[in-house]
Amino acid sequence: MFSATLDHLVVTAATVEDGAAHIQSAVGIATGPGGRHARLGTWNRLLSLGDCYMEAIAVDPEAGPPDHARWFGLDDRTGPPRLTHWAVAVSDLDAAVAAHPHAGDVLSFERNGLRWRMAVPPDGRYAFDDLFPALLQWETDPPSLPPSGARLASLTLSHPDAPALAAELGALLDDPRVAAREGEARLSARIDTPDGPRDL
Repeated sequence: MFSATLDHLVVTAATVEDGAAHIQSAVGIATGPGGRHARLGTWNRLLSLGDCYMEAIAVDPEAGPPDHARWFGLDDRTGPPRLTHWAVAVSDLDAAVAAHPHAGDVLSFERNGLRWRMAVPPDGRYAFDDLFPALLQWETDPPSLPPSGARLASLTLSHPDAPALAAELGALLDDPRVAAREGEARLSARIDTPDGPRDL
């Protein structure tokens, strides 16, 4: 058996600058620095949400082609920056992937002293139209980020087959902030900030 906690929200964009600007516009708080992920040729910027965090992530223009599809569908993403994915940290990634085989291939990563393992689907696309979370296991402590004053209030997963998605999430994660509802496939979050709630 394994435990699971909500780890972070993912804003994908054509460039990391666009993603960071989208977060600042929506939430009213600037992201801090992140880093490069050499294994998959991406880079990010981060914002603390208290017990979890948010990242803006994009293809690193200085990186060469990776040996695996990039996470979060970044190989073929289009459109403006938006909240598209989320990630859950588990205590035993192998057990979690065995319970949710569609989670993907287990890959190892490191960046600036951080080390983790993460399941990435062979095509970079996650189940339930990308609404099933990316699963990861930290091998070091997660990123230590300065407080931003923002906290995640709720995360809503809209999907045509919300009951099936809710059932699978119920077997993975117990977090009252996360809810699935019927609708067009879409991820949305409410963030509590010092200036009031903001929607992303």
